[in-house]
Amino acid sequence: MKKYVIAFVLCLIFISASSQDLNQIIFDPEGEEEILYGYCDRDGLSGGQFGSWFEPEYQSYMVDDSIIWTIDMDLLSTCNIVVVLGTWCSDSQREIPRLYKIIDYLQFPEDNLKLICIDRSKNAEGTEATDLDIQLVPTIIFSQGDIEIGRIIESPEVSLESDIARILRQ
Repeated sequence: MKKYVIAFVLCLIFISASSQDLNQIIFDPEGEEEILYGYCDRDGLSGGQFGSWFEPEYQSYMVDDSIIWTIDMDLLSTCNIVVVLGTWCSDSQREIPRLYKIIDYLQFPEDNLKLICIDRSKNAEGTEATDLDIQLVPTIIFSQGDIEIGRIIESPEVSLESDIARILRQ
């Protein structure tokens, strides 16, 4: 019984330590503003000061019904998506709420979505951002298992819906 109690306590400590790193806000001296840094989630983007740009963009975006049906949902549902963004970046402020609107519409499992917020130097210590060759943000990376199948960099070539469908068809 004592082993189970110790294991339970260790699990609680691990969960507590992990959750403290989520939605970390730091001060960006270059932009003279607070930014999200490291791993984050929808709550970090849609709440507090970041909600002032996230929520209006999310609410106003209209998913393109004429294109959304061309997305291979069987394939998409098995993908992992890593989004590297900067909360200081106007392109991220536009595209990421739109991406959330699309994945909500498609009922994409959010467990398959990872968000990494970087600073203006494209860094986020404690994350894999430096291994992802990020040049511009946002960068939305689609993977099947460990294999990258495509990226949307900074802004879509046509639209998020069209670009997602194209990536899945490759």
